[in-house]
Amino acid sequence: MKQEILLEVNQVSKVYTEGRLETKVLHNVDLQVFKGEQLAIVGSSGSGKSTLLHIMGTLDRPSEGKVSLDGEDLYALSNGRQAIIRNKDLGFIYQFHHLLPEFSALENVAMPGFIAGRNRKLVIEDAKALLTRVGLAHRLEHIPAEMSGGERQRVAIARALINKPKLVLADEPTGNLDVKSGDTVYELIKELSLQLGTAFVVVTHDLQLAARMDRQLHMKDGYLMPLTTGTPDTQAHIHTGKDA
Repeated sequence: MKQEILLEVNQVSKVYTEGRLETKVLHNVDLQVFKGEQLAIVGSSGSGKSTLLHIMGTLDRPSEGKVSLDGEDLYALSNGRQAIIRNKDLGFIYQFHHLLPEFSALENVAMPGFIAGRNRKLVIEDAKALLTRVGLAHRLEHIPAEMSGGERQRVAIARALINKPKLVLADEPTGNLDVKSGDTVYELIKELSLQLGTAFVVVTHDLQLAARMDRQLHMKDGYLMPLTTGTPDTQAHIHTGKDA
């Protein structure tokens, strides 16, 4: 069965300019993300993977190239229309969860729904259901300072899903967690992707965690390529999904 393309990146480049210095971070990147898939993009710090993720999410503008979501050219849209797409069609998860410290887990998860103008009662019900699904029914009224790192990240995942987005973009979502909490987060991403049909793009430097996703790509020096074209140790990790 042919996979449906959800998001397409076509010949995207990114150059940062400071005075006379130009730094090219991305080089003519092409990428297709399919509906419901779990895609990992691995690479070391500074390889350009976070910049690519931000461009996919309309958080940073490409210097050249095109990004389309469901066939709609994202960078041909007004800033207002982009903001609506970020709120309704895209979800974001970061290494540092970026929860609002003065609000409870329930309020943090519900916030994007409130911003979207949805019925408050229904948003609260959805937020409770998502927090229950990620194992935090007992933490609804707790603020972030009262939760562990793994719990805070699970709240962030629930928040990313509250408006039933087509695509969730995750930037090093386990980079600040211990191994056990990181494993829990990745298993949760896979489970929710399968249950809800949401596509996930996860950028990470962790090859073992990336190996659990449907597909893996490698970002190096601003170029995107299949992960198996990397170093021999990279190939061993991805082929086995275990330590080489």
